[in-house]
Amino acid sequence: MTAITGTYDRPIDPRLKVSALWTATMLIFAYVDLFSLYRPDVRADIEAERIFAFDINQTFLFFTTLYVIVPSLMIYLTLVMRPMLNRLVNLAVASLYALTIIGGAVGEWGYYVLGSVVEVVLLALIARHAWSWQEGRAPHASNAEGGGRSTIGGEPGVGTDPMATGARSVR
Repeated sequence: MTAITGTYDRPIDPRLKVSALWTATMLIFAYVDLFSLYRPDVRADIEAERIFAFDINQTFLFFTTLYVIVPSLMIYLTLVMRPMLNRLVNLAVASLYALTIIGGAVGEWGYYVLGSVVEVVLLALIARHAWSWQEGRAPHASNAEGGGRSTIGGEPGVGTDPMATGARSVR
């Protein structure tokens, strides 16, 4: 008895890649900032109603919230914007945020610098995907419907979707 167990990769839409990168970036934003609450110096600054050089007031909290809202919305907007606008917005927002993260990491503790480095790498990947995004071209169009031949492992047909070709597994 034989069973079709071949695995195959399907191309991932650039929108999904970029959206996933924004999601990962936001998770790191959140955790790095939450971990800061364990630091005595940060807690003392909060008690003194100051963070870095800023007074903690409505204006500061408004702009901090806005700073977090933009990349949070990018998770969704990346999935729904038209490709040309998507490319431009992702390039601009990722570049701007990378600069602010680099600036914010100067003189920080190791965990914060590590988180910032990872955030900048993720933002660079966002910019790279946005820059290389090819409009109107479906990757591997011949395999899109399962009717094309796969070249996984160098063997034609290996990895082809069995359901698309009418093949059935035998138990």
